[in-house]
Amino acid sequence: MPRVPVAGSELHVERRGDGEPLLLIQGMGGDGTHWGEPFLCGLERDFELVLYDQRGIGRSGPLRGDVTTGVLAGDAAALLDALKIERAHVLGFSMGGMVAQELALAAPGRVRSLILASTSAGGTQSEPTGGEVVQALTAAVLSGNRERVMRTAFGLVVSAGYAADARNWEVFATNARRSTPSLGVLMEQQAAVVAHDAYGRLRGLRAPTLVVHGKEDRILSWINGDLIASMVPGARLELLHDVGHLVYWEQPERVAALVSEHARAQA
Repeated sequence: MPRVPVAGSELHVERRGDGEPLLLIQGMGGDGTHWGEPFLCGLERDFELVLYDQRGIGRSGPLRGDVTTGVLAGDAAALLDALKIERAHVLGFSMGGMVAQELALAAPGRVRSLILASTSAGGTQSEPTGGEVVQALTAAVLSGNRERVMRTAFGLVVSAGYAADARNWEVFATNARRSTPSLGVLMEQQAAVVAHDAYGRLRGLRAPTLVVHGKEDRILSWINGDLIASMVPGARLELLHDVGHLVYWEQPERVAALVSEHARAQA
């Protein structure tokens, strides 16, 4: 079942591995291939991975209608329905973490455990992306130079130490070139991120929750991870030192192990 119909579109989905299902929800502009093989290989030993592209991204159908994190959470629930998965572990990264919050709040019975990576609760209490980061990304996008966009993004989503190794850039760039979302889709997703606000509802979240955040995250400060963990009852916070926004890219084995340990604890 490579494509699953959802309201007004279709989602491309892949399944791999063996074990309890783990639904992976990517961040802004990311598709199922952007998790990277080292991370996916570390997970598929313990889980049946359910990878999908958000509407308007990668191999999925077009983006139609208003896009909010709640709407995208409805897509995730519809995907689980189509695949006849009653309950799954759910991992959401960045914007995908916001979608995962909405899914766990709206359909708590569907979420066996929750992993929120490099994300934010939104609202006025959360730490927004810094102005200099927004300006750098905006200038790169407006330049129309794809290479500049990738170079700028790379320098912002990973730690300084990781970016300094030229070999890491080549792997990142090869993966990024496989799929380039349109500016219109990115703007719609960005609007959904800005509008997301689960802060006042997080104390009602009942899924066993692991929060993972890099201390060098320049896109969404680690303060956001700390805030989420302080609000969600029983949540555990793992801060990764010398790691940027792409925690699963810089430390794939470590993050995969954290996910597996968290899921096993809920068995």
